[in-house]
Amino acid sequence: MKPQTLATIEQLEKVEWFTKVGVKDAQKAIVLSSWDEAIEHCSSIEWENLCLEACNQYRERLLERSKERLSQWNEIVDMVKATTIPLVQRKIETVVQQNNLPKVFENMVQWDMLGVCMESEFADVYPPGFYASQAYWYVKGHFPCGWQGEFPNGTLIVY
Repeated sequence: MKPQTLATIEQLEKVEWFTKVGVKDAQKAIVLSSWDEAIEHCSSIEWENLCLEACNQYRERLLERSKERLSQWNEIVDMVKATTIPLVQRKIETVVQQNNLPKVFENMVQWDMLGVCMESEFADVYPPGFYASQAYWYVKGHFPCGWQGEFPNGTLIVY
């Protein structure tokens, strides 16, 4: 992995995730007040589609700029997952147990961390965007889990 990706993972490893869930300390996001609400939002087809579209658009930008680099995508995904899967499992273990959170929660966090790292790995071709902004919320102790409005207009929803 590239040094900037390793640095991103190191930063995510250092901070404690989900320490500010429900704390209304964000001016540019809607802050939910329960895990039930967060799970409802993160498991919605609208949020899933938005996250998938963000990944697809990023890959389209890569294709426009470097077909050769994009051809490395799957190989890099496998390499990144070897690190992000155990990272996420460690970071969410306690909150999942304490709140009896469903598998969809882990799936969304895994997807976010993969996206963060993939944007970092390809930052030399196209700058990070959507998933880098997701990482910001994890570092701040929140869980990004939805969107209100028509993207890109509208407001992020976090818990």
